[in-house]
Amino acid sequence: MYDQKYFMSDKLEKRAPIVVILGHVDHGKSSLLEAIKDFRITPKESGGITQHIGAYEVEHEGKKITFIDTPGHEAFSCMRSRGANVADIAILVVAAEESIKPQTKEAIQCVKTSKIPMILAINKMDKPEANPQKVKNDLLQEEIIVEDLGGEVPVVETSAIKKTGIKELLELILLVSEVNDFNADFSSPAQGVIIESHLDPKRGVTATVLVKNGTLNTQSIIATTSAFGKVKVMEDFNGLNIKEAEASKPVIVLGFEKLPYVGEEFIECKDSEEAKACMAIKKEREAFDRGADNKILNIILRTDVVGSLEALTGMIEALPSGDIRAQIIKSGAGPITEEDVQTAITSGAHILGFKSKPNTLADKLADQRKIEIKTYDIIYELIDHLKLLMKAEMVDEIERRDLGKLKILKIFRTEKGKQIIGGRITQGEVIKDSKIEIFRGEEKIGDGIIVGPIQKERKTIEKGQVDDEIGMLYKGQAEVQEGDTLLFYIEEKKHIEL
Repeated sequence: MYDQKYFMSDKLEKRAPIVVILGHVDHGKSSLLEAIKDFRITPKESGGITQHIGAYEVEHEGKKITFIDTPGHEAFSCMRSRGANVADIAILVVAAEESIKPQTKEAIQCVKTSKIPMILAINKMDKPEANPQKVKNDLLQEEIIVEDLGGEVPVVETSAIKKTGIKELLELILLVSEVNDFNADFSSPAQGVIIESHLDPKRGVTATVLVKNGTLNTQSIIATTSAFGKVKVMEDFNGLNIKEAEASKPVIVLGFEKLPYVGEEFIECKDSEEAKACMAIKKEREAFDRGADNKILNIILRTDVVGSLEALTGMIEALPSGDIRAQIIKSGAGPITEEDVQTAITSGAHILGFKSKPNTLADKLADQRKIEIKTYDIIYELIDHLKLLMKAEMVDEIERRDLGKLKILKIFRTEKGKQIIGGRITQGEVIKDSKIEIFRGEEKIGDGIIVGPIQKERKTIEKGQVDDEIGMLYKGQAEVQEGDTLLFYIEEKKHIEL
């Protein structure tokens, strides 16, 4: 998080509010952003924009407003999932003729989680079937109460097509900003968030950064958890070279040595050595925050596109982890594959898909091996399912079941950490992939596992019975000797009902 010294600074000044626009996919978020640009950015300025940088500034009544130009809660969730406090105000866009849709609910949950002020923009008021009152009433079911129904959420009715309500929306943003008193210390070293990053074939690593505190200058050295570099070139949203960027200003930066992740926080450092040290400290802090001793719930994640993958990855990484942490062991964009299912079989991972279905081979193998594949078209439903899995894992108890004992008769081969051993079963039974405790006389000298199949008379068998002489591959730190006794056991989950 940001340097706590900033919050105790006696040099705080007002800064421009940073606004994100969220809502359902077809309710006019992009059109509303374009309408705001057309309303407040002159054709001359607009003509200078050579690329999409992920954010832009407008000026209204002599005051600046920064808009994060990444419409959609997925992108916003990706940015704030890494701990970055990205936006100050959220505009919830709801189409007047359609009211609440599934992604509207996702957006509402996203805003509630981020704990930032919300403004409701009832869009598409030019439609003959527009019904703003229904929108307000439907939002009551989501615990969103607008001002004219006695709540605290201000409302503006807009039409991105006819460009009506834009001025009123900008005035509401400035009013909410005034009430919340967004400040920064412009004299301090720069801190902020990575909004976008990509590899430009001509210019190299290119990142859009949003300065949240301090002032960023060319030649400054900045670092995230994953990357650092010197600011060689800095451009504003019009593509014009600038020398400095104060808090709330979005800028393109050239100079990172490798691509930083979207949503990472950056800090300004004195030199490259300090930058490397800051990177190491931030990594250690993140690892500590995740909890080194947490139980791990393994996840295989597939999504429709890379953008969704990054957004969901960030959201999963940001889930609260008390006694258990969700860990993505395999991920990618595209269909769920047979290899994904095979990985789930060997690792015990859960397969989750967002707008991604299993291919034919994956479906068949999953059915054969009783591997559950859960797919969703709504992000919050996938996250809710994952939370249930984590909760269920926390209330599972591990129950040990002893299987049998074996006396070691022969050591066939010994290598570091593993041995091929043979022995006679003296009690119970032995199955493949069992865990073992090793006893020398009455003293336990170590633990290990039996890897893969067991053999009897050079034939592979599923399990051995009393008096069977069998061979197997043992892995463990303790070196087994002839005459040792192995106690075989397995551990099973015993679910406790909530």
